[in-house]
Amino acid sequence: MKSARATQSVPLRERLATLRHLKRLFAQVWRTSPLLMLSSIVLRLLRAVQPLLVLYIGKLIIDEIVLQSGQAAPAGGFQEWLSGGRLTPLIELLALEFALVVAADLLARAVSAIDGILGELHSNQVSMELMQHAAGLDLKHFESSDYQDRLERARRQAAGRNAMLSQVFGQGQAIITVLTLAAGLLVYAPWLILLLLVSLIPSVVNEAKFNTRSYLISRFRSPERRQLEYLRYIGASAETAKEIKLFGLGPFLVERFRQLADTIIEENKRLAIARAAWGGVFAALSTATYYGAYAYIVWRTVAGEFTLGELTFLSGAFLRLHGLFEELLIGVTQIAGQSLYLDDLFSFFDIRPGIVRPSDPKPFPRPIRQGIAFEGVGFRYPDTDRWVVRNLSFTLRAGETLALVGENGAGKTTIVKLITRLYDPDEGRILIDGIDLRDIDVDELRANIGVIFQDFIRYSFTAGENIGIGRIESGTDRARIEHAAEQGLAAEVISRLPLGYEQPLGKLFANGRDLSGGEWQKVAIARAYMRQAELLILDEPTASLDAKSEAEVFERFKELTEGKTAILISHRFSTVRIADRILVLADGRILEAGTHEELVALAGTYAELFELQAAGYR
Repeated sequence: MKSARATQSVPLRERLATLRHLKRLFAQVWRTSPLLMLSSIVLRLLRAVQPLLVLYIGKLIIDEIVLQSGQAAPAGGFQEWLSGGRLTPLIELLALEFALVVAADLLARAVSAIDGILGELHSNQVSMELMQHAAGLDLKHFESSDYQDRLERARRQAAGRNAMLSQVFGQGQAIITVLTLAAGLLVYAPWLILLLLVSLIPSVVNEAKFNTRSYLISRFRSPERRQLEYLRYIGASAETAKEIKLFGLGPFLVERFRQLADTIIEENKRLAIARAAWGGVFAALSTATYYGAYAYIVWRTVAGEFTLGELTFLSGAFLRLHGLFEELLIGVTQIAGQSLYLDDLFSFFDIRPGIVRPSDPKPFPRPIRQGIAFEGVGFRYPDTDRWVVRNLSFTLRAGETLALVGENGAGKTTIVKLITRLYDPDEGRILIDGIDLRDIDVDELRANIGVIFQDFIRYSFTAGENIGIGRIESGTDRARIEHAAEQGLAAEVISRLPLGYEQPLGKLFANGRDLSGGEWQKVAIARAYMRQAELLILDEPTASLDAKSEAEVFERFKELTEGKTAILISHRFSTVRIADRILVLADGRILEAGTHEELVALAGTYAELFELQAAGYR
């Protein structure tokens, strides 16, 4: 089905406004390599004047040939012609033309090599800047489908705008060549330049129209393209292979991919056919104009108004100008169209995080002496009206282990996100030792909090690196890594690997060794201990562990958090009962609070849930 959005047009003012991104593109390329960029510009300047010089030398050669052929030939053969000096001007002109042609080839190869290297470096530069910028944005951006579409478009442009760089430089080179050729043509037939411009206007308008339509299809099909990438991933991934085979999902996924791909291909096919048809019509019109002008030049030569050398020069200059004008004018429309894609890239860079470093940050309290206090905290996720937590007030005392329990959606993980400033509350405030979290540098805050979520990342790095990234600045400290592995019970897992801490994990790369879910979880827990943080948060940390391993993890957790501040989230009441205090949450509110024994004695929600879970083990 044809997308209605993709048939809309982009207003001329908006298209022209996107040209401002060219300045940012040049700045980005300059940051990549000033030397290579400057070299490319200088070499293109030299190439720009070469066509005029070659044409003019060609004119002089033909005129010299006509001159010599009109004079009496000297007696003897080639040697007499050479010794008499009759061939000297011609030889010098041929040598000069040869040198110009060789130089042009060398310059073209040098420019191509430089542009290739610069393009690769620029692509890497943009990718690094993209990752760096994305890392500094708020979590809310990553949980928004609109943001995901923008990110997808930016990723595609990160590696796809290198051709535009060469195109812009090529346009500058073409402009200089046009000016030099036009200056020569003006001497003989100035009105031909105007005729060229008029004949090319339809082609330019046509190209601009189809460039815009192509961009709109690309832009408004971003959600479908993301779905295609998702289907590619789950249809051919080691992580999904078992379920795909067991459920027989292969044909279903292939068919869904085909339907989505066919929709996009159909739009692009219609556009390509229309573009080729109209382009052919306007190209024929432009060619007819050229040959009309060429016939006029030939007639004036026959009439004796131009020499054969001037005929060669004019026909060559006009032919080159015809091609260059078309390249230049259509190139301008293409650059204007490409700048729309640049807008996808740079508008992403213009997204600014809302959670930023305060102008006068206060230090994180080390150690925590009072605790963390929620005072009337309310929070809604962006673009929703539902309050996840509202009027939430409680205190996590220093050195206390606090467990949060409740059904899914009760607000447990949201509380963790607020403490770590992945989000800021919409109402109320969160204090640590009396300091508002918003007054602490966000990087320092997170550096002092160790968090392990249930959906932790399984990095395709070595075992040591998987733990070391828990405190990246100490990621090469083997003693600290091994100590964290001991604390998280991952040391035994790693000892069984052929390469130990140097063993690549996962199946993504060569020599990788995959782990079981429980083994991965122990590595992730060790990663949290690597942080040696003031506050430790475990969000469903033992979901993939068997009962024995879970008991070992929490026995160790209790030992290691003795005297430290910790938050524990779990659905297993055998786990949460080790906490000093338990908060029972429902709909973002605290229903009950107390120790395990106190809550069981209360015979409320906690006691009911505990009894239901305990009955399952009887």
